Amino acid sequence: MIDWLLRPKDDLAVDIGGRLVPLVVRRNAQARRMTMRLAPDGSEIRVTLPQWGRTAEALAFARSKASWLGAQLDALPQVAAPADGSTLRLRGDALEIVHDPARARRIVIDDGQLLVGGPAESLPGRLSRWLQNEARALMSVDLDHYCLKAGKPVPRLMLSSAQRRWGSCARDGTIRINWRLIMAPDFVRRSVVAHEVAHLVHFDHSPAFHALLGDLFEGDMRAANRWLKREGRTLYLALG
Repeated sequence: MIDWLLRPKDDLAVDIGGRLVPLVVRRNAQARRMTMRLAPDGSEIRVTLPQWGRTAEALAFARSKASWLGAQLDALPQVAAPADGSTLRLRGDALEIVHDPARARRIVIDDGQLLVGGPAESLPGRLSRWLQNEARALMSVDLDHYCLKAGKPVPRLMLSSAQRRWGSCARDGTIRINWRLIMAPDFVRRSVVAHEVAHLVHFDHSPAFHALLGDLFEGDMRAANRWLKREGRTLYLALG
């Protein structure tokens, strides 16, 4: 992977109001200072360090910000299980879920509604699988498109459920894209695929990488990044 992660250990956690939240430390050669944020679902604290940064400093920094982190946790919207009358996003559009147990289980989009049948208790799982199938189909098209532009063979595509990355490119060329991006607007999803395809050529974040990414991606990368920073965590509120 481009960056390596120090995964949570028993002693890498921060006590926030009696709740022990794991700490994940990420080292990045491009980083010049320490930064911190919560995972979109509040499940962990993520600190990015320069290569020379010490894990102990990251832990001390996070603990010193326990009050701020607590406020961030309190502000997180609650995950709501999908049900009749609720909404689910697809490609940036909010679709109303219309659930009728007597309907066929096949999910159908009709005039802004998501028509779905079958038992209510299996609704989250079926909607999740449906979204992942939609994600795989669209992301495969995205990947073909950007690989053609980059002049690279199309690599293996895998869907990711990662809590820390929207996408990644392994050294063997395998590209992983977070399936939840199917809920984001098209330009946001495509920006992540383009980013990972650029890594097939430049396995870094050098000026050459960014120049290639600018050539590959037809949209506004800054706008896509702003959307993810502002709205990204809401993609984790659907389906748990």
